[in-house]
Amino acid sequence: MRPRTRPHRLRSAAVALASALFVTAALTAPATAGATPSPTAAAAPDYCGGRCTDILPPGENGNATLAEILLNRMFGSRPAHTDDQLGPYAALASGYPGLTEAGLRSFFNDASFGVPADQVASTASPRPDVTIVRDKATGVPHITGTTRYGTEFGAGYAAAQDRLWVMDLFRHVGRGELSGFAGGAAANRQLEQSFWQAAPYTEAELQQQIDALAARGGRATQALADANAYLDGINRYVTEAYNGRTFPGEYDLTGHIDPITNAGSIAPFKLTDLVALASVVGALFGSGGGGELASAQVRSAAEARYGKDAGDAVWRSLREADDPEAVRTLHDGQSFPYATVPDDPRGQALPDPGSVVPERMIYDATGSANTATTKANGVLPGNLLTAKHGMSNALLVSGAHTDDGHPVAVFGPQTGYFAPQLLMLEELQGPGISARGAAFAGLSFYVQLGRGQDYAWSATSAGQDITDTYAVPLCTTDGSPVTTAANSYLWHGSCVPFDRLERKDAWSPTTADSTPAGSYTLVMYRSDYGLVTARGTVGGAPVAFTSLRSTYRHEADSIIGFQELNDPGAVHDAPSFQQAAQDINYTFNWFYADSRDIAYYNSGSNPVRAPGVDPGLPVLAQPAYEWADFDPATNTARYTPAAEHPQSVNQDYYVSWNNKQADGYTAAGFGNGSVHRANLLDDRVRALLRGGGKASRVSLTQAMESAALADLRAEDVLPDLIRVLRSAPVTDPAAATALQQLEAWLADGARRKETSPGSHGYADATAIRVLDAWWPLLADGVMRPGLGDQLFTALTGALQINESPSGGQTGASAGGPVSANESIPHKGSAFQYGWWSYLDKDLRSVLGDPVAGPLARPFCGGGDLTACRNVLLTTLSQAAARTPALVYPGDADCAAGDQWCADTVIQRPLGGVTDDRTTWQNRPTYQQVVQFSAHR
Repeated sequence: MRPRTRPHRLRSAAVALASALFVTAALTAPATAGATPSPTAAAAPDYCGGRCTDILPPGENGNATLAEILLNRMFGSRPAHTDDQLGPYAALASGYPGLTEAGLRSFFNDASFGVPADQVASTASPRPDVTIVRDKATGVPHITGTTRYGTEFGAGYAAAQDRLWVMDLFRHVGRGELSGFAGGAAANRQLEQSFWQAAPYTEAELQQQIDALAARGGRATQALADANAYLDGINRYVTEAYNGRTFPGEYDLTGHIDPITNAGSIAPFKLTDLVALASVVGALFGSGGGGELASAQVRSAAEARYGKDAGDAVWRSLREADDPEAVRTLHDGQSFPYATVPDDPRGQALPDPGSVVPERMIYDATGSANTATTKANGVLPGNLLTAKHGMSNALLVSGAHTDDGHPVAVFGPQTGYFAPQLLMLEELQGPGISARGAAFAGLSFYVQLGRGQDYAWSATSAGQDITDTYAVPLCTTDGSPVTTAANSYLWHGSCVPFDRLERKDAWSPTTADSTPAGSYTLVMYRSDYGLVTARGTVGGAPVAFTSLRSTYRHEADSIIGFQELNDPGAVHDAPSFQQAAQDINYTFNWFYADSRDIAYYNSGSNPVRAPGVDPGLPVLAQPAYEWADFDPATNTARYTPAAEHPQSVNQDYYVSWNNKQADGYTAAGFGNGSVHRANLLDDRVRALLRGGGKASRVSLTQAMESAALADLRAEDVLPDLIRVLRSAPVTDPAAATALQQLEAWLADGARRKETSPGSHGYADATAIRVLDAWWPLLADGVMRPGLGDQLFTALTGALQINESPSGGQTGASAGGPVSANESIPHKGSAFQYGWWSYLDKDLRSVLGDPVAGPLARPFCGGGDLTACRNVLLTTLSQAAARTPALVYPGDADCAAGDQWCADTVIQRPLGGVTDDRTTWQNRPTYQQVVQFSAHR
């Protein structure tokens, strides 16, 4: 264990200060420190030649004792390696235009294997068969084991050193019991409710998933042995930290341990905790579909507005399930039909208008459980799961189009920004394991995204449709009248009761969370057709609407694929990489690069649906419309074979930013049309290669960062708006001035960039404010008159209008407990979801341009150019008149009217230590820049 000075008297004295300092505080996370340098073990074979780099802000160290937390709050000091990757990460926003090959190391870490002897900060051996070396630059653990058990034990020990509090938080999030662990803040309750709704399990069911994995034998047996060794390492550190009083101070602040007497405990970690943690990762980043009720409500509103046939045509065009203008990762014409929309669908179950009511989840509420808001903020955003968000991007260029003939990749996951981060860096070297990269805290027995000896890999969230909504007929067993309140349902002709899954949560005020005491019971009802999410009627008959996800009850199955990615004996070229990716059941786009090839594979348990079923709408719960070979006891079915998943080797280049994968691979939700943020990447890579151009690590990084600062609306929709407005002279002075400012910004690159590094003010600030204010007014002015109020509102329930960097300017809401028309502020990721394509296609139609996959009817000005122009002028004038304080109303972190601050990225504190805000970037959280020079 790395020694640290932890004066107990300071810990005791800190108690008096804690209450005053942390009454409204959120929470932080786990431990690190330095030790006496000693020689490092020999590094594993490394074929990258010093050209593998990575970055993961804010820093590797996620543990801070109570004393360190208090010192941070009083004096701004931070434990070593808490934020040392934040500055380089943020600096790329201003430094990328002049980037050089040598300069890459100013913005990224050296990701070579091993640690040079003069760069060793500490060496520890928690067991004789493992050594944990930490480097001076970042404090990353480099774990080398002489046995497989020792390697994984070291991985667990290092994970607990760096992320113990985060791991503990998320094993409770995954069980729907965050409030009882971290406090009853409204956001904590909202978050645990959303996860309980997505993945409710009893403890026995978590264990069943482990038992099912064990029964597979082979690699699964090894994976469980690895996980058990990892847990032993975690629990060894927990014991040492508790006895030595060096554990994270959040345990003191949340009342789990008494800071004076040390009374209390940290519960040991167990295998079922890893399943709960995996369910969080899967729900956040690896699922897709499930929006069928919202889609059905858009369709019903369209039919009410235009009549059945015309309404269906409008609904289909707004849905953009397979839009011909959508940017594709596979752009060479490859087709991979999946979840195709049938011409004459069977088994549809459209809810009767106005009948749908979300399923009640909260029962027996007491005390503060009856209050919707609290003074305490909570440890995580309450809408972390429910608010739509995009994750991750990737840019890869094949060796035929690079400076030295070797492929280049710039890629990484966009997992949000937290302090400490949800991910952690590590290097693992042992029998059958050789990798460096990022892994989710608590699941780091394998590197999940990173590099091997002669290859690197990464992923973006794919989100293809693996979740269906069924309309399940309700029934009663006693012959009483059937209503939507019935708690039995029809399964193959028999009336059977729903399973009732309960989670009892209770909380009391603590130093960290002042929310008064309260409690409730979370209840989810489950059928053989999935989890009940709402009730209503179909054709007048009472039904429960259920959500059936193919990966439910299979949260741990992806462990095999990750094990293979870490094994140099399993992955040694593009085809073996694709096989490993196939063994991951969550929905991800996987990318690979070595010295010879680049490759792509889309993973996920894609169910084979009954012929004629439209997966974008609710389906009747009848045997004829079930998944092929569906077995509800194990939630298994027949899945599409590997050959039907989008895949490729050595396309000239690949880009992905959660966009469409290939022709025919139907989008699960709305908004995947002609304008998508992946266009920002695609356009830049195309420009690099145009005319025989060659890409390099530098130029591909510059392309990524240029896109990271771009405003998608300005780059891809503003030119349409300008053409409409300039179709006649603009005589209104205010509108003319605003238009000129927007044109100047567009000519300047349409980026949200500081005037100079650290200026805290944007160049083209007025134009940016005008567009921010204009977008929701535009969407309303252009679309609402044609859609009508009912359809307009329904559409905001399926796809948010805007996703600006500040998380504001969202426009009208669909209402209800969960609305698609919301966003999370200060999260970096932006422009994934919005009505960009609707306005782009509509305006181009009004201008007379050719439009592939047009909207089914004109909207702006009813299709008349003059009338459309008047709408744009009116809304532009309204936007120009909006003051900065109205556009950026301020929050707990920023004053009203502070544009730059409103956009800033904030590392959301999961514990007591906070970090500085940084200028906005729309960029992966963890990112690699790699170019291998050789191969085994």
